[in-house]
Amino acid sequence: MALQGPEELGEQLEEPEDLDDQDASSISPAEEITLPSGLGGDDEPEEALLLPWDRFSAWLHCICVVGFDLELGQAVEVIYPHHSKLSEKEKTSICYLSFPDSNSGCLGDTQFCFRFRQGSNRKQSLSCFLENTDRDAPPCLKRELGHYYGYVYFRQVRDKSLKRGYFQKSLVLVSKLPYVTFFHSLLKIMAPEYFEKQEPCLEAACNDIDRWPTPHPGRILTLPIMGMVIKIRIPTCYDKPGTSQLVQSAQSVSQVSIVLPTIHEVDLFRCFHPVFFHIQMLWELVLLGEALVVMAPSPAESSDTVLALVSCISPLRYCSDFRPYFTIHDSEFKEYTTRTQAPPSVILGVTNPFFAKTLQHWPHIIRIGDMKQAGEMAKQMKVKKLKNLKTLDSKPGVYTACKPYLNKDEEIIKQLQKGVQQKRPSAAQNAILRRYFLELTQSFIIPLERYVASLMPLQKSICPWKSPPQLHPFIQQDFMKTLEKAGPQLTSRLKGDWIGLYRNFLKSPNFDGWFRTRRREMIHKLEALHLEALCEEDLQQRVQKHSEVETVDLVLKLKDKLSQAEKEHLPVRPGTLAKLQEHIEAVILSLPEDLQGILHKPSTP
Repeated sequence: MALQGPEELGEQLEEPEDLDDQDASSISPAEEITLPSGLGGDDEPEEALLLPWDRFSAWLHCICVVGFDLELGQAVEVIYPHHSKLSEKEKTSICYLSFPDSNSGCLGDTQFCFRFRQGSNRKQSLSCFLENTDRDAPPCLKRELGHYYGYVYFRQVRDKSLKRGYFQKSLVLVSKLPYVTFFHSLLKIMAPEYFEKQEPCLEAACNDIDRWPTPHPGRILTLPIMGMVIKIRIPTCYDKPGTSQLVQSAQSVSQVSIVLPTIHEVDLFRCFHPVFFHIQMLWELVLLGEALVVMAPSPAESSDTVLALVSCISPLRYCSDFRPYFTIHDSEFKEYTTRTQAPPSVILGVTNPFFAKTLQHWPHIIRIGDMKQAGEMAKQMKVKKLKNLKTLDSKPGVYTACKPYLNKDEEIIKQLQKGVQQKRPSAAQNAILRRYFLELTQSFIIPLERYVASLMPLQKSICPWKSPPQLHPFIQQDFMKTLEKAGPQLTSRLKGDWIGLYRNFLKSPNFDGWFRTRRREMIHKLEALHLEALCEEDLQQRVQKHSEVETVDLVLKLKDKLSQAEKEHLPVRPGTLAKLQEHIEAVILSLPEDLQGILHKPSTP
């Protein structure tokens, strides 16, 4: 959503293409995307500099095995690779979050994910390299800064040889990457092998992962693991929203065991089925960063529903905290359940009945039933009152005193109901719902994009010999005035209190995160335009009119700007930085030899 070039300055953003002429049930392959220079090539210079375990660390922090000890309870038995470090607090979080609550009754194999805070004072290795690979990822796929994800494969089977009567163990992948579908698919390969062959199998898997290419957006990656091959494509921020990331290439797929069409998307229709009639209200609550708790019968349903909620406002990034699976042992339990202050902006997924009482003061509670009966349509239509929620066994539904800002969209309800009656494939139902959320979010965000684009100074105001001009400030009243003629009514059929929705959105963490990103992009664009303007100047002629001291000062400032442009990857036209470097060299050569020697020395950091 960045501004693409100087010709767009001061102009309105283009509205998204009309998606109505596409069949919602079709999933089109990713389009060929031309990435900026330096992207998508096979031989990146950084890759040659990677040391042993650097490639592994680009995907995972570590792999843990969590078992149950009769005396100690849950305990981390193994950490791979052995040099991986976890603080005691992080280990405790992993222990409690990687086992379902006892009331869940999860017999057999269960997969789910959780998210927990990273310990303080931890240094991020490969930080410069990861910045480069992260830069081109869409907002929802950028790696976490202060949290880890834990992807769990839990097995519980009867075993009379054990005192407890059950074998209980979890294999956990700990990562900064939100690639939930990919890591769950990886665990389906690794975990059964591990439970059969134990630790040598994990060591082999870690060695396989350390030979993978780094997770660079835009590339088609072939990832061998334990005798199988997974093929994926990591989306980029340049992809057209709403297109599937199906992997297609001319290469033979005879050796590819698994091709993943998406690395991160959950099945929205399956997740929202129990509260189907309230999807639009849920979209509003997530958009506004409201405090939400999902009460579900199992960690799998809890985590999938929380991830579905977070993704329903895509391509906007959800900027508040969210915990796909949350327990009473969590280090933030007291912080998030206190009654002395308003509930925080967070989405919690829980399974313990204790939370029905502990969180009954929360304003919005979603009760999810068993997702296995997704073939039948949910019958509960009314929003329930909070006082009716007394236990976790209450009927599925949304418990809230909140009234939606927008009128209910009956068309999407009828479309999906018809799909159930006609036994439309689940993938098609999911595609319809995902497209609906995408169009709703785009209709909401376009007026904001258009107004923010108008805050950009005109290109003619950029003078090469002055600092770049400042962005105009975001003034809420001015933005609200634009909604009358250029509001969401241009692209959405929905009626209702759009003004009230915007007013509350502007107070939310989601707006703050979105605007910070857009502001940073526009400042970078101004810096880039300023650099381009400098390159068009005749520096030789200019320095002739100035003293040596002023010329040296100019060279130092230009070298600083060049260094900043390279560090921040400013969106300059191809060849701009090389041209500026030539100008600097020419100016330096016009100076006496003693000054040339000083200015040619690399600057100290």
